[in-house]
Amino acid sequence: MTEQTTISFVLRGPVARSDIPGLCDRFSDLIAMHAATHAVCDVGGLEPDGVAIDALARLHLAAQRHSCALRVDGCSDELSKLMAFLGLRGFLLG
Repeated sequence: MTEQTTISFVLRGPVARSDIPGLCDRFSDLIAMHAATHAVCDVGGLEPDGVAIDALARLHLAAQRHSCALRVDGCSDELSKLMAFLGLRGFLLG
């Protein structure tokens, strides 16, 4: 049986588009450092905008590259609605 390790982190905003590559690099390093199989991202203070969605989608891809599942917690109604509108709600909140 494979051991499962969960990491948790907080993403606060606003997030600038130029912040995303560094954010993904730090997230990938965190996954690798802990050999994480699951990650929980608290987005309770994240602004509901396109850059936030882009950041979350890229974090999801970074997690997939490391065979890690990403779950988003603390989502505001506005951010949840924006993710649903873009077809990402189940993908990121699933």
